[in-house]
Amino acid sequence: MKIKTILAPFLLLAALSASGQPKVIAHRGYWDAPGSAQNSLRSLAKADSIGCYASEFDVWMTPDGVIMVNHDPTINKTEIQNTPSQTVLLEKLSNGETIPTLDQYLEAATKMPNMRLVCELKTHDSRQREVAAVSKILELVKKYGLEDRTDYITFSRDGFREFTKKAPKGTAVYYLSGDFVPEQIKHHKGRGIDYSIKTMRKHPEWIKQCHDLGLEVNVWTVNKPEDMAWCIEQGVDYITTNDPEGLQKMISELPEKPTPKKKKKN
Repeated sequence: MKIKTILAPFLLLAALSASGQPKVIAHRGYWDAPGSAQNSLRSLAKADSIGCYASEFDVWMTPDGVIMVNHDPTINKTEIQNTPSQTVLLEKLSNGETIPTLDQYLEAATKMPNMRLVCELKTHDSRQREVAAVSKILELVKKYGLEDRTDYITFSRDGFREFTKKAPKGTAVYYLSGDFVPEQIKHHKGRGIDYSIKTMRKHPEWIKQCHDLGLEVNVWTVNKPEDMAWCIEQGVDYITTNDPEGLQKMISELPEKPTPKKKKKN
């Protein structure tokens, strides 16, 4: 019975076409690799080295306006949004790197021309902080010439609306919370939804609704083979995962769709 459970996702994939394959996004970079750590410069470089479509990362703003790259609101018990940047910058990640600033992260990304960035603005303790953080993030992305390669995601409704209003026209902005239906995303001029695998399994109809509205669908954080297979079968556009190599391997093993034969002219 256990063997059947393990094999089920792969038996399902054997029947799927490789057309419209989802793109792989490394969640917090490819951190589950030797010498890496979540949201580290190493995780960004590692995601690039295995050919991920994009690397996702998280940001907070300190009281003195420095954007730091970190998932949690604290690093080693230091609260980022309420601590001066000089103090935050003393803290180390699990791999020994110093916590990176967004400046450092973006500078590193300029050396990786094939890598897209997915910047998540974390929910701060006030709307004013988020408004200021959005402006600072967009300013830095422009400084490094990465506007065409950077997408934005956030759980914050205020942050979502700020990005859609202030980012250059055509910038991809996605909403994470799962409480907007596709029509609402369209109304607020977002590129699409970026919802959890739990939410999407509960509302698979949103995938077609998004596509019918010209929106895109990303699903996070998809680590189980059976969830990866489900997302591929459903035709989502992007999959965010902690196991980018495993997902890449699964996608690469899909059967290729036969090239349609051209009709002969009479």
